Amino acid sequence: MNIAIFSSRFKNLAIGWVSKTVISKSNTSIRLFATSKEIQKKSKSSYISHETAIKLIKNERDPQHALDIFNMVSEQQGFNHNHATYASIIQNLAKYKKFQAIDGVLHQMTYDTCKVHEGIFLNLMKHFSKSSMHERVLDMFYAIKSIVREKPSLKAISTCLNLLVESDRVDLARKLLVNARSKLNLRPNTCIFNILVKHHCRNGDLQAAFEVVKEMKSARVSYPNLVTYSTLIGGLCENGKLKEAIEFFEEMVSKDNILPDALTYNILINGFCQRGKVDRARTILEFMKSNGCSPNVFNYSVLMNGYCKEGRLQEAKEVFNEIKSLGMKPDTISYTTLINCLCRTGRVDEATELLQQMKDKDCRADTVTFNVMLGGLCREGRFDEALDMVQKLPFEGFYLNKGSYRIVLNFLTQKGELRKATELLGLMLNRGFVPHHATSNTLLLLLCNNGMVKDAVESLLGLLEMGFKPEHESWFTLVDLICRERKMLPVFELLDVLVTQEYL
Repeated sequence: MNIAIFSSRFKNLAIGWVSKTVISKSNTSIRLFATSKEIQKKSKSSYISHETAIKLIKNERDPQHALDIFNMVSEQQGFNHNHATYASIIQNLAKYKKFQAIDGVLHQMTYDTCKVHEGIFLNLMKHFSKSSMHERVLDMFYAIKSIVREKPSLKAISTCLNLLVESDRVDLARKLLVNARSKLNLRPNTCIFNILVKHHCRNGDLQAAFEVVKEMKSARVSYPNLVTYSTLIGGLCENGKLKEAIEFFEEMVSKDNILPDALTYNILINGFCQRGKVDRARTILEFMKSNGCSPNVFNYSVLMNGYCKEGRLQEAKEVFNEIKSLGMKPDTISYTTLINCLCRTGRVDEATELLQQMKDKDCRADTVTFNVMLGGLCREGRFDEALDMVQKLPFEGFYLNKGSYRIVLNFLTQKGELRKATELLGLMLNRGFVPHHATSNTLLLLLCNNGMVKDAVESLLGLLEMGFKPEHESWFTLVDLICRERKMLPVFELLDVLVTQEYL
């Protein structure tokens, strides 16, 4: 894409944002003073430097004001925008998704004589990708040659390619590669090929992945490396081809003389554990140790998780103790894995002790850890302890998500602990969490069927405030129950709320 084509794409957009915001010299000072407190402190004769302009633009929360500053400082005699000022305004506009304004700035850059670098466009690629504007990601790659006036680097092509592949826009990724080779004479390096290998493995197309590796070996500027092999080994494991994964691993070592690292071994260990071959996974870990690669906490955690999935608690404990005996510090994942296994086998007291051990060892439990514990307590009917955790943990600096509350509420509802369920519902709503729709309706019906009218009405009203829409059976049962008690005023009040909020 040449400069003329690129410029025409942004010409119309530029008129709306850039040309109209260029301020005449006669009122530059007035507009500058109105835009920023820092500019207000300066006299009309002050010269705004590049550094000051960049600072003002970066700190400006209103993108239009930021663009005003950008345009106004350029009206100063002797001031010309440079890479840093362009980068700062584009970053500000991208932050607030003002993409039309960005097009205007890019149009201006096309005709500016200052030297800019491709980093601006790599950053824009990421912003456009996050906004699912994948065609624009490709546009930013082509804009490098037009505006930077240099051929895009291999880093640029790998960044663009990776964003397109991660967004599953393989059509655009292929288009990029074709154009990079034919028009820009760019030859993909190992990093770029690895992106393609990752994509094919993720989609389960191992044949295509191996074709890429074949092409890599025939190319002069690339050759499979450890990342290539690890990605392919992972793809084979995920597709249940464990034998082929081992064979490929051996080929990597014997033919290409590439030594595996802890991550490569971890892929194999996890692959065998996922397929229920945890004993073979243990063998791989032992092989790893005997060949000079020390296992890390992640390797042991994966193995421990494999034992836990098979219900082999004792062996999982042995792995956990081995971590500590080797002088390594078990991490949150290690503790949570074992706590989950203990809870699933009904050993909640041991799990509680392990949770306390985490605290004593300064290993911070996370939301997953607490959700596992809450589930374990509830399965054992220890609801008071679960409720106590839910009540206190946020005040101790721990974050609980909606799943934490829902786990306990679901168990309370299922077990008919309605009084405790309504108390927890009130706590949830006060903290901004809403139960599952089905759980809410079930709870309302249970409250009605057990004659807990007041609790049912209060629960319904609280749920309505959070946007809950009751099933017809729920409010019909509640209204019917109130009518039977000959309390007509509450019925009318409830119906009025439901009708007013369009729930009926």
